[in-house]
Amino acid sequence: MRAKGKIERFFRTVRDQFLVELTEERAARIQDLAELNKLFTAWTETVYHMREHSETGHAPLARWEAGGPFPLPAQADLAEAFRWSEWRTVSKTALVSLHGNQYQVDPVLARRRVELVFDPFDLTVLFVRRDGKDAGTATPHHITRHSHPRARPEDPGSGDDAPRATGVDYIALIGEQHDRERAQPVNYHALTGPDGGDSDPPASGQQDRGERGAAEKDDRG
Repeated sequence: MRAKGKIERFFRTVRDQFLVELTEERAARIQDLAELNKLFTAWTETVYHMREHSETGHAPLARWEAGGPFPLPAQADLAEAFRWSEWRTVSKTALVSLHGNQYQVDPVLARRRVELVFDPFDLTVLFVRRDGKDAGTATPHHITRHSHPRARPEDPGSGDDAPRATGVDYIALIGEQHDRERAQPVNYHALTGPDGGDSDPPASGQQDRGERGAAEKDDRG
């Protein structure tokens, strides 16, 4: 079970800081998925991206901007990172068992110990490795279970240590703060390129107001 810690830690943060506020009463006031996505985006950009990370000592957004751009992993590499593996000994008839399922492997692997690599949510496909090298794919022979017994949804927690809602409409407050930040006017001077070139012109309404202001000054002069 590899490469799970960092991903699970993020979802734990989401659960403890965002989902905990979605009480039954608060969730009933969310009209649709679009509104929920908007609230989650507001929490991510206003809280999560700006709060110092306990391990890195930097806010996630600042750390990302300092190190980017980052290459995107290939789909095959991404799938491999989230696979699990277990070791089994192949029978003399080239069969191998995994949690009640039986698979046929290459006969040359009979009586040998092999590593079975798989998606924990799909036990119909197993990759076989011997001494760290690819040894083909196991063919399903008898399938009774389609997912690993430990591949279950994360337990949201219970008891005294379970996260609790703050009692205020925290999600709405974050959403309002996010809306205010996005509504701030654009600083066109800051958008001027390093060579001193002009940035995109302001909207027509702003340009008209500027021209009227200049004309009024001329009249007073």
